[in-house]
Amino acid sequence: MNDVPPLPDSLIERFAAIVGPANALSDPDLIAPYLTEPRDLFAGRSRLVLRPGSVDEVAAILRLANETRTPIVPQGGNTGLVGGQSPRSDAEVVLALGRLNRIRNVDTAGRTLTAEAGVVLSTIQAAADDAGLLFPLSLGSQGSCQIGGNLASNAGGTGVLAYGNARDLCLGLEAVLPSGEIIHGLRRLKKDNRGYDLKNLLIGSEGTLAVITAAVLKLFPKPAGREVAYVGLSSPDDALRLLALAQDAAGPQLTAFELMARMGMEFTIRHTQGAREPLGSRHPWYVLMEIVSGRSAEDARQTMESVLEAGLSAGILDDATIAGSLADAARFWTMREEMSWAQKPEGGSIKHDVSVPVASVPAFLAAADAAVLAAVPGARVVAFGHLGDGNIHYNISQPVGADTGTFLARWREINAIVHAVVAAMDGSFSAEHGIGQLKRDELAQTKPAAEMALLLGIKQLFDPNGILNPGKLVQN
Repeated sequence: MNDVPPLPDSLIERFAAIVGPANALSDPDLIAPYLTEPRDLFAGRSRLVLRPGSVDEVAAILRLANETRTPIVPQGGNTGLVGGQSPRSDAEVVLALGRLNRIRNVDTAGRTLTAEAGVVLSTIQAAADDAGLLFPLSLGSQGSCQIGGNLASNAGGTGVLAYGNARDLCLGLEAVLPSGEIIHGLRRLKKDNRGYDLKNLLIGSEGTLAVITAAVLKLFPKPAGREVAYVGLSSPDDALRLLALAQDAAGPQLTAFELMARMGMEFTIRHTQGAREPLGSRHPWYVLMEIVSGRSAEDARQTMESVLEAGLSAGILDDATIAGSLADAARFWTMREEMSWAQKPEGGSIKHDVSVPVASVPAFLAAADAAVLAAVPGARVVAFGHLGDGNIHYNISQPVGADTGTFLARWREINAIVHAVVAAMDGSFSAEHGIGQLKRDELAQTKPAAEMALLLGIKQLFDPNGILNPGKLVQN
């Protein structure tokens, strides 16, 4: 990208006129926060960040960009983990959507909430709660990620088991095409079979087809009771057996079932304020399980107790504890959510966001461990994730005393080892984080030719001038 001419001053002025000088950032110090990303894998470059305050301003920006062939990089809360939100050159303009931050409507009868793209996820959760309802999308970054980015990446999180991912939680979209045309799709219909489903095409497209500016989101009844438990087990096979038992006993009341290896628990206890051993003794594996009830707190408690008692009787679990208060439940979840960030103080970490059929998770973990440790003796495997939907964050921390740079230089080599195991089990190397820059080449190399041709054709149809998020997902 070094040979691409930078955005000229004259064009910066034209873009700035759309949003006003205060919302057209060109000072390097002001732009800097928009150029970094959580993993420090991609060093962003741009001369201009635009902060539109309305869908009409977004449309005007894209019309000018399409006319002048200016690359536009949509950005939400900048929490993405695959570089999809990072600009790659001084020719690219960052379109930061944080000022589109209004909740336009809460419909308690229809159980929907209409929010603009820049509304922070935790704000949506709070608004649903104030209305006596629940928005179940839950992520570790929910205090800073924005709903537009959640939808653009088809975010998953810890509630997929019961409620589905972001695509399942959206009824309608407002979006702006690269031409500047606005798609007025904020429909609150639960049934609408009029032609191809453009909404579901745009969700998960990572800002390469259109810029999402608002969405109609599904809300759910707020549980009358909620119980959270930590369980200690000997193996992933036992966790899989416990999952089946819990699903049989709780059905849709089972809202989360998170699997964690001991190594991740040790890192979390070591580096997370307030974290401590969840059980009286250490265990090779842990499960964080959540059960809710729409009837009563007593019903949720009884269901959780019956699942744990059955697991103990069957010899599936070794120990368990139920959160004794809301504070305990919050601490239990914090320990799970901080597991990703607790790896940073341990040195270099090579990440994987993979999924396999649920029944194959134990076999995947065994095969991946063997292959990784053969390649990197002493590597510390931190495997954790959503066993209920087969999504495992299979992360590998450097051996103790290893050189961080040398270890991270093997990122693609180790990715290839792990992803080969995933492919052998008919899985996916991108479960919930998206493709972005990080996995674009691998997608092109592994996607069946007919499917890849369709993806490229869709991109060409929506964005013939290639201005939207170039270098991400399918485009070089």
